[in-house]
Amino acid sequence: MNTILETKNLCKTYIINKRQNNVLKNVNFSIAEGEMVAVMGPSGSGKSTLLYSVSGMDKITAGEVIFRGNNLSGLSAKELADLRLDEMGFIFQQMYMLKNLSVLDNIILPACQSKKNTASRKEKVQSGQDLMRKLDIIDIADNDINEVSGGQLQRACICRSMINHPKIIFADEPTGALNRTSSEDVMEELTKINKDGTTIMLVTHDVKVAAKCTRVLYIVDGNIKGEYNLDKYNSSSELRERERSLNNWLMEMGW
Repeated sequence: MNTILETKNLCKTYIINKRQNNVLKNVNFSIAEGEMVAVMGPSGSGKSTLLYSVSGMDKITAGEVIFRGNNLSGLSAKELADLRLDEMGFIFQQMYMLKNLSVLDNIILPACQSKKNTASRKEKVQSGQDLMRKLDIIDIADNDINEVSGGQLQRACICRSMINHPKIIFADEPTGALNRTSSEDVMEELTKINKDGTTIMLVTHDVKVAAKCTRVLYIVDGNIKGEYNLDKYNSSSELRERERSLNNWLMEMGW
């Protein structure tokens, strides 16, 4: 399989009160097209910083991030913004949406902003509605964002992340603010998207979430200490065994 994302000696340093904080230290890993990779580790280990660094949202201090053959460090701010808009999708724990737009209008907003998406306004609306039907939330299309549940809103965020047909989706604790039922619903949708061919990289602290991924990277103090291969998740019947084996490995890693 082709590599879609790769880091080479990735470093990220923050200067706070004239003191140097090395959050990421010579991080090396790669993700193949079609993988669903989870990043796990203790609080403060650098999980979210890693996600923001490899997606071009945060400027790295040293090293390289290669996305589909392009070194992100060599791109201008506008080129990075266009790349994120057209080829990447984002889902966050906090479900950021514009309050003055309906749920559907929030979903199609990236399509309206993209210069690569040459579809008509009508076609973009149709695409947004199709995604909402797929995730079973078409009935809230015209609602304000404060009129829907957290689970519905996160599924809307998934629709928004898919509207420009991204090559990869980055998700930072996508189920962290949800109850167990909504969390399972959201992960079910993400696994379906992955089975359809979209690569996913997500940060999570939840073993149940990570167990549905193909691989887990474990990060401690800014270094990847190990990785665990789970292969493709196929059905709920195998989930308990995947959780058990992953949990055992995490305990060995010091989880």
